[in-house]
Amino acid sequence: MDTEISALMLSSGRAAYARGEWRSAYEALRGAAPVSMLDIEDLEALASSAWWLGLVKENFELSEEVFRQLCAGGSNAKAAMKALQLALLWVLRGDLMVGSGWLSRVRRILRDVPQCPAHGYLLYLDSMIELEFSGVLPTPSCAAELREMGRGFDEPALTSLGLVLGGLADLRGGNTAEGFAQLDEAMLPVLADRIPLEWAGDIYCTVIHVCHELADVDRMRAWTEATERWCLRFGTAVVYSGVCRVHRLELKSIEGDWPDVERLIELESADLADKNVWAAGEGFYQLGELRRLRGEDEGARAAYGRARRLGIDPQPGEALLASAGGHAEEGWLALTAALGGRDRVGRARLLGAAVELALSTGRTVEAEKLSRELEGTARDYASPGFGAWSAQARGLLHLHRAEAAEALQEFEAASRFHSGIRPRYDTARLHVLQAQALEALGRADTAAWNSATARATFKELGAQSYPFPPSPAPPETAPGGLTPREKEVLAAVTSGTSNRDVARLLFISEKTVGRHLANIFVKIGVTSRTAAAAWARDQS
Repeated sequence: MDTEISALMLSSGRAAYARGEWRSAYEALRGAAPVSMLDIEDLEALASSAWWLGLVKENFELSEEVFRQLCAGGSNAKAAMKALQLALLWVLRGDLMVGSGWLSRVRRILRDVPQCPAHGYLLYLDSMIELEFSGVLPTPSCAAELREMGRGFDEPALTSLGLVLGGLADLRGGNTAEGFAQLDEAMLPVLADRIPLEWAGDIYCTVIHVCHELADVDRMRAWTEATERWCLRFGTAVVYSGVCRVHRLELKSIEGDWPDVERLIELESADLADKNVWAAGEGFYQLGELRRLRGEDEGARAAYGRARRLGIDPQPGEALLASAGGHAEEGWLALTAALGGRDRVGRARLLGAAVELALSTGRTVEAEKLSRELEGTARDYASPGFGAWSAQARGLLHLHRAEAAEALQEFEAASRFHSGIRPRYDTARLHVLQAQALEALGRADTAAWNSATARATFKELGAQSYPFPPSPAPPETAPGGLTPREKEVLAAVTSGTSNRDVARLLFISEKTVGRHLANIFVKIGVTSRTAAAAWARDQS
């Protein structure tokens, strides 16, 4: 190649790289000279451009060559940073073994290097791997050390990563407000373009993933939109644009744009499978959910299988699919196995379905226990999504006990939690449940309206099959026509238990205890607790 043309292409590639125009930079640098003739700065720019364009294999080959040249030249601190970038990218691909191998190289290199920013990035990656794969929360001292290193080295990325660690620790520990405050603060230097792009992208993905975990749809939507604006600077072909598209499709799925989502999410997830396994796996799980709810059982199973191969456990969808196909016991066993491997936040996403399957397999006591756990998690994490799931689970329990008024109250509470999120399928499902409770209360006209609203939404979504609640347990034949719950209240009262203690024992309010007692008095023809207790003893 003519030397002058080569020089012009190199100059053009360097300028394009500085502007973040990855496609132009890649093509110019690749065409300027054979890779072996590029100096280390140009080689590193070519490797980075390849990664941003999703050319993963080429990026790894070029980055490893950069690493070898840095080591050969004795630039140990720079070599460590390149190895850290490689470790990050391998972990994002889901290959923890190779990522850990690169981190071991970093430790060996840094053994003889005075304290430098690379030590901070190593601390961050070690902490994140411990959190994600072992469930070990970052310590406050670890997060504080990173922030201090960021200030000491004037390295805003380390300050942000320290805030990410502190935020994740607070969120997982139940301090939701402080956790999100730290994550929001971590994003400020990202938005100001003060953080290396690979690490900025990791922070974006971490924040959005946490919002998804905690079912904070509004916050997930806001940060997805912010990330999309950030990605627009670099064009639509870069890897983080693909991650954003998957998250955007997840949000559109919640909002009810199913045909568009089903058409695109498989393509986007497949494209990300060798770049970011977490986003790709979540995308395939969402595809499985759409197919399950539309009655496409084989397609759902295939999508769940692809999610599993990428490291995402496809629950509770897979268990609900088995139950809908007449294999409720199989679904229950799979779901309880999944619960055993999750932390408290991870369990929350499964507990509502677990209550449903427990009731459908006759495990009422277990359903009550799981519902109480979900209620506690929703309260401690102050998550609107968790709150909606918890209220719906409590409502299902009330329906199962033929307590229609209490069930309706819980379903209405779940609807209020959903009001700002706009989940069309879940809202329609609540209409089905409300209709069942209203029918039991004799409010046929309102029940019919709820049923019609639900069916119109299901038709519009193309939901060919959808899980109605387990039928309420038939009232047991009991003296005085008492319901099972009224029998429990009367038994407690007979033993001398106060209303407050009855409420605590049965996990209901004192007001509900009083209402049950009033119903009991009418049914058995007495006017006092003492007379009710005497009546109960006569019946035993």
